[in-house]
Amino acid sequence: MNLHQFKFVQEAVRRNLNLTEAAKALHTSQPGVSKAIIELEDELGIEIFARHGKRIKRVTEPGQQVLKSIDVILREVNNLKRIGEQYSAQDSGTLSIATTHTQARYVLPGPVAALRQAYPKVGISLHQGSPDQVARMLIEEVAEIGMATESLVNYPELVTLPAYEWQHVLVFPFDHPLLARERIDLEDLAQVPLITYHPSFTGRTRIDQAFALRHLQPNIVLEAIDSDVIKTYVKLGMGVGIVAEMAVKGENQSPDLVARPAGALFGHNLARVAFKRGTYLRQFVLRFGELLSDRLSRDLILRAMAGEPDEYDI
Repeated sequence: MNLHQFKFVQEAVRRNLNLTEAAKALHTSQPGVSKAIIELEDELGIEIFARHGKRIKRVTEPGQQVLKSIDVILREVNNLKRIGEQYSAQDSGTLSIATTHTQARYVLPGPVAALRQAYPKVGISLHQGSPDQVARMLIEEVAEIGMATESLVNYPELVTLPAYEWQHVLVFPFDHPLLARERIDLEDLAQVPLITYHPSFTGRTRIDQAFALRHLQPNIVLEAIDSDVIKTYVKLGMGVGIVAEMAVKGENQSPDLVARPAGALFGHNLARVAFKRGTYLRQFVLRFGELLSDRLSRDLILRAMAGEPDEYDI
């Protein structure tokens, strides 16, 4: 047996048992992938996949156990590569980050710039996606470190640590009638057009839950993943915006919009940093984790990766 066979099996599962797609992802041929998997099954004396004719239909029970071992083996192979990179080139390499648009746009620029100053030979590869896509990129080792508000804690393959709390804010044009109210409540918001995030992004879950608990149906006329897009449509008078507070702080403030904090309406959100469980973290990865939040330290990250009891909640 060899690593190529292990990679073929792993990729076949990742591609929903589609060997053609697995072959494309691994830059090889579909017959080659099929042959290698069959040879591995013959050597192990079991079927990893159940088939109908030549088509793979599902992973068998012994195949599930084989997949767990393959995941461990390939993870440790990647760890060996990282250890080699760490000690052969202490201050160079590529840091791959998976994150959402909001984090990439409003939170990461400072830490990325600080890391580049500390490690000028380290390149940055930034991958943006939904929180679930961020989790998958970490699990599949496309990225070494991830940051998002939603979903990350739902994946047992990941070690997650709290980074910072934030709240939503309401953004209005200067002449919006709701600004005359001293206090704006959910009933008020349910009566006006709203512009906010796509359901899987930037704490949207809390917004939906808040309205649902009051048995209110919000009139959401536009959804986006980009806070700047939301603010643009608010300026056009299409509705009241609900965005993350990072999008209206400091240099991100819009002089022609009014922002009101909405933590009392929608609660507070927790952004988390995540790593794949069991992976070896290079020194500049640990340093970047520290730069993301003053709550994180190298020692804390390493203790969490070692599986010590979870005492890290904010």
